[in-house]
Amino acid sequence: MTSIDLQGLTKVYGGIRAVDHLTCRIEPGRVTGFLGPNGAGKSTTMRLVLGFDRPTSGTATVGGRPYATLHEPLRTVGALLDAQAAHGSRTAHDHLRFLTVSNRLPARRIAEVLEETGLATVAHRRIRSFSLGMRQRLGIAAALLGDPPVLLLDEPTNGLDPEGIIWMRQLLCRLAREGRTVLVSSHLMNETATFADHLVVLGRGRLLADTSLQDFIEQHSHERVRVRTSEPARLRATLAAEGHPVVEGDDGRWVVEGATAQHIGALAARAGIPVLELADERASLEQAYLALTTDEAEFAAVPHTSPTTPQEA
Repeated sequence: MTSIDLQGLTKVYGGIRAVDHLTCRIEPGRVTGFLGPNGAGKSTTMRLVLGFDRPTSGTATVGGRPYATLHEPLRTVGALLDAQAAHGSRTAHDHLRFLTVSNRLPARRIAEVLEETGLATVAHRRIRSFSLGMRQRLGIAAALLGDPPVLLLDEPTNGLDPEGIIWMRQLLCRLAREGRTVLVSSHLMNETATFADHLVVLGRGRLLADTSLQDFIEQHSHERVRVRTSEPARLRATLAAEGHPVVEGDDGRWVVEGATAQHIGALAARAGIPVLELADERASLEQAYLALTTDEAEFAAVPHTSPTTPQEA
């Protein structure tokens, strides 16, 4: 089994703990979303896994081995950390050719990954002429070159157009279905929710959550029901009698906090009140994420106060 294993992983820069005793396992067969505020330690963790930095203490291994001991690393791990890293004077084809030669990969893989990432028609263009989205696709092509069982991707949808984002989503899910270990760092919560099966969340270098997407949302949100009726006065009175205050929206729907649709539906049924719409409202990944990480953000903007706004003494 090719997993990414972090054991007590710690990295200190000038007295600052960028990663603080991080222990977790990134399992194969699923897409793991790697989340956290700026400065949480996500990029540092990926660099430690790939051997770009040495840990202050602890270990990071891939399939039980440090990355630095892999003889042909692209056959085991594919990574995209910086789409701008490819030399601008080279063509896309030449960039990939250097990688195949250095890792003793078959030359046929160049054409295969260029086709898969949609770059076949620009294979012989200089990389300096590429847009950010095209550079992202080239970075993905390089990560896929060795057909590796492990993928580490940092913000892979950055710069992609809507078609590219959909393509990336489908690619990540396919790679996981094939049994690969896929770790994806992202700040786009709504996009992460479309492809991630599991989440690892960091805050100030520490592990805040290591759980499935569904469990994460449930753990960091509360029950809420959306309801609409043709007899609002009766329903309001019925719910108030049971201790359920309601908030009326502009669209005629009500929101009932701390309740389930099953419970509200049963109350309405016993009272003979017709219900036109009834649904549990689940928090989005973004809402659940903010509920967990608000106090962990290293950089947070202070809400703007207009100078004309009256202030309390």
